[in-house]
Amino acid sequence: MQRYFLKDDLTDYQKQTISITGENFHHMVKVMRMKVDHRVFLVTKNQQAFIAEISAINEKEVLLNWVEDDNREQELPVNVTIASGLPKGDKLDLIIQKGTELGASAFIPFSGAFSITKWDAKKAAKKVERLQKIAQEAAEQSHRTKVPMVQSLVSVKQLIELSEEYDTCLVAYEESAKVGEDQNFVKGLKKLSAGGKLLIVFGPEGGLSKEEIDAFIKNGFLPCALGPRILRTETAPLYALSAISYHFELLHK
Repeated sequence: MQRYFLKDDLTDYQKQTISITGENFHHMVKVMRMKVDHRVFLVTKNQQAFIAEISAINEKEVLLNWVEDDNREQELPVNVTIASGLPKGDKLDLIIQKGTELGASAFIPFSGAFSITKWDAKKAAKKVERLQKIAQEAAEQSHRTKVPMVQSLVSVKQLIELSEEYDTCLVAYEESAKVGEDQNFVKGLKKLSAGGKLLIVFGPEGGLSKEEIDAFIKNGFLPCALGPRILRTETAPLYALSAISYHFELLHK
C-alpha cells in the first residue's frame, strides 16, 4: 500500500473523516488512480501510522476513514544526523534518498575546504526544498514514520556549534585507521542508548583538511575509520547507517 505523510497530528483520527488535498490528492487520484474502498497508509505529524480506506473522492479532495493502527517499529532506536561536505553532481541526492531508506533522522550539508561544488546563496533555499522532497518520497517508499529534516547549508564552524545538541559526535577520517582509531566507530555507538542523538561528519570528494579535522577533534568529535577500505563520499554515510542498523536493530535480537 502507498504511504502518505499528513501535516496534522489528528489526535482523533480513529473517529473523524480525514481529508486529503494538494499534492497527496493529485498523487492518489491522478497518478495512482485510486478509487473508493482503496486503502493506504497515513502517518500523522506525531508519527502515528495507520491504515485508512477511501470513502469518497471529490473534485479537490479524497476522504478517508481509519481502519486500523500500524504499530510496527520502523525507525532506528537512535537519531542519526548525517553531515555531508558538499559533493559534486547529484551525489547529495543519492545520500539523502538512500540515507532516508536506511533510517537517518536528519541531513546537514556543509561547505568544506575541499568542496568543489558551491551553492549560490539565492538558490540555496530551492536546493534544500528539492532535497527535502527527495527525503519525503524516500520515507514514503521505505515505510518510515518520520521524514528526515534536510537543514540549510552551514560552514564547518556552524556545524561544530550545532554539535552541542548531540550525545555523540563522530567524524569519518580515512587516516584514522593508520593511527589505531579503527575501533572508534564502535566505541561511539556503544556510548549511545535508545533515543540518543548521533552526529556523523563526512567530507566531500577531497576529504577533510587537517585544519578541519583538528577543529572537530578539539571540539569533542571522535575521529573514526569505516573499515579497511577507502569509501567514496556518497558510500561512507550508507556504510555507517547500515552498520548502525546492524548494531542497534539486529545484533541484540
